[in-house]
Amino acid sequence: MEHTSVERIPGIVAGLRHTFGRGVTRSEGWRRDQLERLRTLLLERGPEFEAALHADLGKSGVEAQLTEIGFLIAELDHALARLGRWMRPRRVGVPLAVQPASARIVPEPLGVVLVIAPWNYPLMLALSPVIGALAAGNAVVVKPSELAPATAELIARLLPDALDRRAVAVVTGAVPETTALLAERFDHIFYTGNGRVGRIVARAAAEHLTPITLELGGKSPVYVDDSVPIAETARRIVWGKFMNAGQTCVAPDYVLASPAVLARLAPALRDAIHELYGSASAANPDYGRIVTDAQFARLVGYLGDGELLAGGAHDAAARWIAPTVLGKVSPESGVMQDEIFGPILPLVEVPDLDAALAFVTARDKPLAAYVFSANREVRDRWEAETSSGALNFGIPVLHLVAHELPFGGVGESGTGAYHGERSFLTFSHEKAVLSKPLLPETLAATIMPPFTRHKAALARGGLRRLL
Repeated sequence: MEHTSVERIPGIVAGLRHTFGRGVTRSEGWRRDQLERLRTLLLERGPEFEAALHADLGKSGVEAQLTEIGFLIAELDHALARLGRWMRPRRVGVPLAVQPASARIVPEPLGVVLVIAPWNYPLMLALSPVIGALAAGNAVVVKPSELAPATAELIARLLPDALDRRAVAVVTGAVPETTALLAERFDHIFYTGNGRVGRIVARAAAEHLTPITLELGGKSPVYVDDSVPIAETARRIVWGKFMNAGQTCVAPDYVLASPAVLARLAPALRDAIHELYGSASAANPDYGRIVTDAQFARLVGYLGDGELLAGGAHDAAARWIAPTVLGKVSPESGVMQDEIFGPILPLVEVPDLDAALAFVTARDKPLAAYVFSANREVRDRWEAETSSGALNFGIPVLHLVAHELPFGGVGESGTGAYHGERSFLTFSHEKAVLSKPLLPETLAATIMPPFTRHKAALARGGLRRLL
């Protein structure tokens, strides 16, 4: 795939800014038309996107529909059904001392925004932020990941023809092209990826005081106690962990449980892997592949960090690693230092709930935390005593499909959130508008100089209670 010329990038951004300045993107009709065109593109070219995702990640057509194409269509349907309400100004109250007056919050588009996408869900994570940006009335530059070249090429080829090319542009490439983009002034930058690059994006954005959304990651923990059915728990953990071969930012990263619970959970995880992926997962079309040789080598290096309880087989030529469970994992081992982002699940022994909570709170705040417990007190303590981008009870990952839940991290796992109305608000400025008639004049007798004894008494007493 040919990369976008670095020399063209300033002109691309300038052209989008010219379009936005002419007001092309502001009307509800334009926004709705773009969202409907994007929906049509996904429906009509679905088989091509499935093929591209398979080429990049070994993703099955069904998984591509469930986690990328169908996810986006559902998000578009949600936005189209609510766009008029999201755009409507919202009236708010004013203090009694200011009346008569009216106040409202008016959402307005930010301008030209940049979306930098990752490789693990290269279609969904490129276009999901675009849905919010278009719904909010912005012009958009999309930078797909060069590590998923088939999907990036398809986005670059199809998106400009499907949407208004005056307001939507795709820039392809790697570090030089991304660096050139970050040198431009945008009105919002939305980045999904790792913390190292997130810091680079944040520094570049600071040069222009550009607001940013950083969707990063982290080690999302799972806690399991003895109050839940083990077989069902194992099946859900395996599903959340090994979809997309573990290359999911909110995948369960490791499991915390007591030795007694882990003794029951380990064989149940092995059974669940066999149930979902069979005994010969190398030939299973429902199971994906590792994206690059470098990622494969990094993950294989973790296989010796614990006792192999399931999996461990791998094939460098196919970039395939079997769904793997590691037992007797030390918190100091390499697999416990960074986000795994692959099909390896460490089991970490903790004596009790207090130790599990201490383990999680001593580390960076994760993108998600998953708790399997029927005990109300246990659930309440996880909610009250831990901080994470999301907290799920009884199921991993699935909070992503709840459109009204904000999706985002906290601390090292990210800043800002999106999905549903939160996407619209992320790419909007909520402008405060206050209107007060000139007559009757109520301010001269209360807050305007000269400050008489009567006004001083009001300031020190009754008036402030009316503000």
